[in-house]
Order: sequence, then C-alpha cells, then structure tokens
Amino acid sequence: MDKTLQTWDNRIGRRLKLRDLHILSIVVQWGSMAKAASRLAMSQPAVSESIANLEATLGVRLLDRNARGVEPTFYAHALLKRGDVVFDELMQGVRDIEFLANPQVGEIRVASGDTMAAGLLAPVIDQLSRRYPEIVVRVVQASAENLEYPELRERKVDVALARLSKSFVQSDLDVEILFDDPSRVVVGMLSPWARRRKVSLAELADEIWTFTSDQVIRNLITEAFQSHGLNSPQERVSASSMLLRNQLLATGRYLTVLPESVLRRNAKQWSLKALPVDLGMKPMSVAIITLKNRTVSPVVQLFIEQVRAVAKTESGIGREI
Repeated sequence: MDKTLQTWDNRIGRRLKLRDLHILSIVVQWGSMAKAASRLAMSQPAVSESIANLEATLGVRLLDRNARGVEPTFYAHALLKRGDVVFDELMQGVRDIEFLANPQVGEIRVASGDTMAAGLLAPVIDQLSRRYPEIVVRVVQASAENLEYPELRERKVDVALARLSKSFVQSDLDVEILFDDPSRVVVGMLSPWARRRKVSLAELADEIWTFTSDQVIRNLITEAFQSHGLNSPQERVSASSMLLRNQLLATGRYLTVLPESVLRRNAKQWSLKALPVDLGMKPMSVAIITLKNRTVSPVVQLFIEQVRAVAKTESGIGREI
C-alpha cells in the first residue's frame, strides 16, 4: 500500500473527526475554551479533550495557551484554511440535496456594494422571488474599494456582483462581464441645472457635489475633470449610501455621478435627471464574480441565470435619459 495512503488511513481517515475540526474553529473564533464551550453547549473539559485528540492525531500543537485565552498556531491556521473548504463543500452538498428534494427552496448569499444593490440586484431578486417565493437571498455588504473579495475567498458568499475595470484579473476568481455601464452627471428635477439644454463641465465645477465613498470611482471622476483642464470639484458629502445621496439630489441643491444602470432604476422614483454633459470617463463593467473550482449549488445557478437575464435588459444603456 502507498505510504501516503497508509498515513491517511492510520492517522487521519480513522481518527480525524469533523466534529473536532468544528470545535477547533469555534475555539479559534472566540479565542477561549470557556467561550467556545458555552457557544457549543458543551463542557469545557469536553472541548479541551477534543482539541487534545486533534493535536494527538496530527502530532502538532494547534493552540498556544496564555492568560487571555488561546491563540492558534500556524499549524491551526493551515488546518482551518483547508477545513473551511471541507465544511463549505459539505454545506453545498446539503443544499444540493435540499434543492433536489424541493427545487423551489434554497439560500443564496450575495456580496454587493450599495450602488450595485440600487441598480441590477433589486430587479434580479424581485423577479427570482416571483418564480421561487421560498428562496432566501442574503445580501452581504461588500466594499467596492476592496478588490480582493474576501467574502468569496472565505466562502462566506456564493457570488459577488460588482462594477470593475475590464482589466480586472484574479487568478482564483471567475469574472463574467455582463455589460458596460457608463457614468452620468446627475441632478434632481428641482435643480436649476435640470432645465438647461446645454451644460459644460466647467460650469459645474463649483457646485455642491456628493460622491460615493468608493475611492476608485472618486479617482476616476478626478481624472475626468483633469482631462478637461479642470480641478476636481470639492465634494460636500461623501457617502456609500445610495438612499442618502438620492435624498440629497431630490432637494435640487446637489450634483453627483451615477452609473447609468442605477440612474435608470432610480430616476422616476427620485425625480433624477442626467445632464447633457460628457464626463469622458471610461465605462466600468458590471460583472458576476465567483470562486474558481467551486461548484455552486443549483439554486445559486438559478440566481446567476436570473442576473444574466436582467442584464440583457440593459442593452439600451447609452441612450438619453
């Protein structure tokens, strides 16, 4: 018998328990045997015994004890990194079974920034829920500034929706570009600028602006103004919240820059209007992002197909609003 197979059979296959691995992850998460025991509804000696069994099986120390509790060793970090994958795949298997038993039930975890949620995501969820009313969608707030997408890599979400550059590439992520989404200068209908048929960017430089807190987008806006020989406008409000920015625009006092897909979904409700001025910004791309070599559940695949279907309706982007 192969030596590696013998090692697996004798040391791991017969002795390593998923329960012990789960207990280790909870201990590391809470940083204390006592807190982990309370969380797991177990006695502290039982938790200690489980960790001791793991350490004996693997032949390494997994936790360092100190006055404040416990700290994971680098052996524990290595084990839990792989363990997260194991537990995630098992959970996906359970979801597959649930879906096969009832194809109209399931859970989808989506990472999305506030801007994306105000644009593409809302109609996707609405249309999907009409077809499958028992499906649960859990949206995790994702930072648009963090292009590492830790939620995907840590398997805390199934899929991410994002606006990004076409040049964005990550070796462990699959990126499916859905459509290009240009940016527009936007005001509320109460703004005096909304009645102007001709507007130059230079005229707007000294107005009251509110921008997203996404530094990537703000840098692009700055570059757009500089390409016209203008200084970047001084923002008066910086906020990731689309609700807050829409409310400010509705007063007629503020200007902002919005993706055209978001403007289309919000223009009527918030009485917004795109000004006839060309920023000169390269369009960002709206994309679905998933983790490579990770098989998504059937219900997540339904969600992705719904995203693609709604994205096709954005083919008219670029026309006057």
